[in-house]
Amino acid sequence: MLAKRIIPCLDVKNGKVVKGINFENLRDIGSPSELAEEYERQGADEITFLDITASLESRQTMLDVVSETAKRLFVPLTVGGGIRTYSDMRDALNAGADKVSVNSAAVSNPEMITECSEGFGSQCVVVAIDAKRTDGGWKVATHGGTRLTDLDAVEWAQRVQDLGAGEILLTSMDADGVKTGYDIPLTAAVADAVSIPVIASGGCGSKEHIYEVFSQTNASAALAASIFHYRECTVGDVKQYLRDRGINVR
Repeated sequence: MLAKRIIPCLDVKNGKVVKGINFENLRDIGSPSELAEEYERQGADEITFLDITASLESRQTMLDVVSETAKRLFVPLTVGGGIRTYSDMRDALNAGADKVSVNSAAVSNPEMITECSEGFGSQCVVVAIDAKRTDGGWKVATHGGTRLTDLDAVEWAQRVQDLGAGEILLTSMDADGVKTGYDIPLTAAVADAVSIPVIASGGCGSKEHIYEVFSQTNASAALAASIFHYRECTVGDVKQYLRDRGINVR
């Protein structure tokens, strides 16, 4: 079995890392490059950098901030937000990203997933799925969670895999920032429906929550922000906790 990954997330707005609840009420946390470097020192397996207002503001990702962050890292960096085209993905990779995450553009132009997968390799293409609970399931949201679509999240996950995505970043909008734990039913449903890695995101408030998502679902990685930003624990603390409970981590 592949070792589970721990991925600190940097939600970036106006060049600063921010954190909110249910995608709202954002507060400043600090510099992306400095936080990324610190999390790598703690033992992070990867870093995810999301320019959270780029799609909403119809602009590209802040590549200068991406470049500054990438220069200070040895672990893989995933970049997302405002990636609308093949050339946007190429620019992000050229700026130092190892993987690029797409959400809104993939929904409006699914063929982009195949084009980017064929051009850069599927390992570079991460499709972010922001899912909101509805009657009987979950629907996909776009544009930083502000627009709810009719797409079923599980069916969409299967489709993006077929189109060439190498990984899925799955965020529960209902759990995001609330710190009451990952959405286990959502994560289990998506991870069981696809064979590519699924990163669980949204709701992590403790080491126990990361253990829960790994022990109760087939998620390959856990993304977390608050517990690291507010120094409730380090990446190393989380990994030791998981090892003590029999979870294979890197």
